[in-house]
Amino acid sequence: MKQLEPTHILSKILNAKRGRVADAKMRAPEAIVKKMATVAVTSSSVPSFRQALGGPDRTRIIAEVKKASPSAGVLVHDLDVTVLATSYRRAGASAVSVVTEEDLFQGDLGWVRQAANASGLPVLRKDFVFDPYQIYETRAVGASAILLIVAMLNPQELEQLIEVVAQVGLDALVEVHDESELSEALGAGADIVGVNNRNLKTFEVDLETSVRLGEMIPEGVLFVAESGIHSRADIDKLSRAGADAFLIGERLVRSPDPEQALKELL
Repeated sequence: MKQLEPTHILSKILNAKRGRVADAKMRAPEAIVKKMATVAVTSSSVPSFRQALGGPDRTRIIAEVKKASPSAGVLVHDLDVTVLATSYRRAGASAVSVVTEEDLFQGDLGWVRQAANASGLPVLRKDFVFDPYQIYETRAVGASAILLIVAMLNPQELEQLIEVVAQVGLDALVEVHDESELSEALGAGADIVGVNNRNLKTFEVDLETSVRLGEMIPEGVLFVAESGIHSRADIDKLSRAGADAFLIGERLVRSPDPEQALKELL
């Protein structure tokens, strides 16, 4: 992995995540989880995340299930994944994103299966992924896609993880924050790029990040705008910048009526 400053938020998260992955491997050895993923590929299909973000012109929103965040704390105290995912489907979401990181985001891997079963939509697992084991467990619980964050992976690691993702029948949403990371993502073969408008060092959000990087994303690579999207005006602005889809979390989960909030954005 890339060398990160000890104070960097990714460094703090990864310190805890390494221990959690090690514990998971002790409970369920990698060979067993890999076998589970292989069986899942051959015995059960999942809806395509990439296809859900393409097709006929319409606003395509990836609606997020998220309980907390490092910057905002707890977003929803009584989170019901099944109810929320069902409301997203009714409102017209194209896919569901589930944040599963356990410590700062208070997530749970089991939420992926709940969201998939409740919505019938492709589910993206958002977590801090650095080990093929995490990809195998993601496929085994019924996800359609997984997040890979360029800021924490060196180019060789990123390329290898993208290959494993493809082997188990998942799509990879490869997240970038600047021009250098975008170049790494494209060089590693990413075909779905998420531009995160949030600066991971300062937590400041600037939609101009997507506007700027959108010009560099080539034809054939899907462009997902992430973070800081609160209104239809934001969506229209990012659509003009070339965004194919929009990942929206806090705007929805903070709403007293997430279903209506999503309908208004659509």
